[in-house]
Formats: sequence, C-alpha cells, structure tokens
Amino acid sequence: MEDLSMKRSWQSRDWSHFIKLFRGLTFYERFEQAIILTLIALIMLVTAIATIHLIGAVWHLVVDVGIDPINQTIFQAIFGAIFTVIISLEFKHSLLVVLAQHENVIRVRTIVLIALLAIARKFILLDLHDVTAMELFALSAAVLALGAVYWLVREQDARVARDAREQAHLEDNPAARCEPERSSS
Repeated sequence: MEDLSMKRSWQSRDWSHFIKLFRGLTFYERFEQAIILTLIALIMLVTAIATIHLIGAVWHLVVDVGIDPINQTIFQAIFGAIFTVIISLEFKHSLLVVLAQHENVIRVRTIVLIALLAIARKFILLDLHDVTAMELFALSAAVLALGAVYWLVREQDARVARDAREQAHLEDNPAARCEPERSSS
C-alpha cells in the first residue's frame, strides 16, 4: 500500500516542484540525484531492449517453431528472459523510490528481494541433468538465507512504522500521554 501511494505522489508532482526541491539540495545531493536519474534512464533502456528481444523470441516460438510443450529448454529460456525484465523493473522501481523520497540509500529489503528474484531466475534456468547436488544445495541455502533476511528486515520495517504511527498519535493527541496504560489482565 505504501508503495502505491508513493508512486501516485511521485507521478503527480509537477516539474516546478521538482526543480524547487533540486535547488534546495547540496552539491553532493544533486550529484546523487543526477546519478540516480542516469541509472534509471539506463535501466529503462536495457529493460526496453530486453523486452523487445523477449517479444521477438516469443514471436519466433509461436510463428516459426510452434509451441512444443515437451521442449523445456525453450520454456526455460523464455521464462528466464521474463524474469530478467521483472528484475530490471524492480531495480528501476527501487531507484525511483530513492529519488521520490530523497533518501540516500536503497533499502536492504529491496536489494534482498532483487537477489531472491535473481536466484528464482537461476532455478528456472537450471538444467537438472548438468547441475551437481552441491550447486543445488548452495542455491537452496542462499534462498533460505535471503528469505530469512527479508523476513527479519520486513519485521523491523513494520516495527519502525508502528512506532512512528504511535509517536504521531501521541503528538496529535496530548491527552493520550497522560492516560495510564490499561492492564490486559
């Protein structure tokens, strides 16, 4: 929900407001914002090219080759290309969030999510006849570790958001500070 409202607020901003904000930044903050804008443009270009290649591959699959449900190599390649586009879109979105919120860093949760998507892509592309048990174990361990980190970071973000809401409630309602806490027993 938070990302959707942030997306709307970013899209509804006019350029004059953006320019005013940019003028209020220090030189280094302007530099960071310019780099982020450049990275977003490059990611958009790469994503567009990857999508064009994906469209061409699917077109070739449907028109020239015909869809052969038995040939898993073709499906692995197509779904790998789809995941590549999804990963690049998620990466672009994370940069837009940094730009819109004027933060200095990308959130850990976003990086872990992108890593999970990349490993999911790797699992799709795996040929089980060529992979060793150790490689499969290592990828599985990486997924479990990243999943645990994602869960811990999500819990921490929820706790921080809850504390911020409680603090805002106390600031908006001074009488709430004077009320003693009620016992639940």
